[in-house]
Amino acid sequence: MIAGIPLEFFFFGFTLLGVALFHHHVLKVALTGLAVITLYKLGFSDFSGTSGVAGLLKLLGHEWVTIANLLGLLLGFALLADHFEKTELPAILPNYLPDDWKGGLVMLVLVFFMSAFLDNIAAAMIGGTMAAVLYRRKVHIGFLAAIVAASNAGGAGSVVGDTTTTMLWIGGVSPTQVFDAYVGSFTALAIFGVIAARQQHAYQPIMKDAPQGAHVHWARLGIVGIILASAVGANIYFNLNNPAVLDHFPVIGVAVWLAIFATAPWRKPTWSLLPDAFKGSVFLLSLVMCASMMPVQHLPAASWPSTLGLGFLSSVFDNIPLTALALRQGGYDWGFLAYAVGFGGSMLWFGSSAGVALSNMYPEAKSVGAWLKAGWHVALAYVVGFAVMVAVNGWHPELKTGKTKVATPATVEAPAPAVAVPVKP
Repeated sequence: MIAGIPLEFFFFGFTLLGVALFHHHVLKVALTGLAVITLYKLGFSDFSGTSGVAGLLKLLGHEWVTIANLLGLLLGFALLADHFEKTELPAILPNYLPDDWKGGLVMLVLVFFMSAFLDNIAAAMIGGTMAAVLYRRKVHIGFLAAIVAASNAGGAGSVVGDTTTTMLWIGGVSPTQVFDAYVGSFTALAIFGVIAARQQHAYQPIMKDAPQGAHVHWARLGIVGIILASAVGANIYFNLNNPAVLDHFPVIGVAVWLAIFATAPWRKPTWSLLPDAFKGSVFLLSLVMCASMMPVQHLPAASWPSTLGLGFLSSVFDNIPLTALALRQGGYDWGFLAYAVGFGGSMLWFGSSAGVALSNMYPEAKSVGAWLKAGWHVALAYVVGFAVMVAVNGWHPELKTGKTKVATPATVEAPAPAVAVPVKP
């Protein structure tokens, strides 16, 4: 330890710093960080109390479902986004969208509502595809940040819109409790949506008219619908009938690929997209594995200030283990937690799987400095949305997941640090 902090945190911190500084080499940085942390834990530390190779295998046995699901979704939705572009539906949208900055705002609202029913990765990639057509592939990074923010905010209040909210649902949290997150999400959308739409309009106005001869290819649109229905349907079916399966098998990722293969004879996917999508996926999965090896045994005491901090933390620390720890610890207002860990990752391009997926389509977004400079409105929207939730909803934590709420006045909660660093066993 250094100053009471386990060395793993320093290694992870240097990895994230490397990603921020060397954005043209993010995959190499992430893989190097993963290798260093793994070797250190094998030789000098342990994996949640189990040392050596046995501890590593135990960790992999626990994390492989998450890794497989993310990989399946990131690769599958890369093909889905290409199918969607070839439907030519984005090309005819100028006939229905406003011709000024409000056209961009309406597009972000569409992404927001799509994410309530679809996975946020799919919503972000469909949004990126629409933006590429509507703005002739000249898309402002601030607008890209807004697309990611819209997909994450839209999924934050729906138990089928994000991996973390699905985890809450499996863990016993009622969908109506997660729905409370929409108070913050709608507020945030009103802020970043307007600012980003104006940014984009000043940078590249929206197409005023659809290209001559553009028409919808219904076969491609049907394939998109089948793939999305497979993912959503598998999620809902197993949550309602056998949620334990979701913890032990990558059901959603497999469902997506079964749909892709089943529809391939109808319209051939663009398989050549997979190598680049795979590189971006490996980058995200490397950070997920790094985060899973951090010796965090518990989070700060649940309060609205500490939950606000978790949102900022989720922009650099994978929100899946954060959600798992919160469920185990209890005492949270689950609507606040869903908003924080779901939307908070939008503040950096690698803070959420939706951001990584979109940056695979737009490599210029892989710059922390450019993302923060152009997408500053996302952080502003996050804080204002959270404040509105405190004022409107109030902080009502639960002693245990799915049990009776115990009201606690928000004014008596003391601020807590973003991460509680436990003493290593």
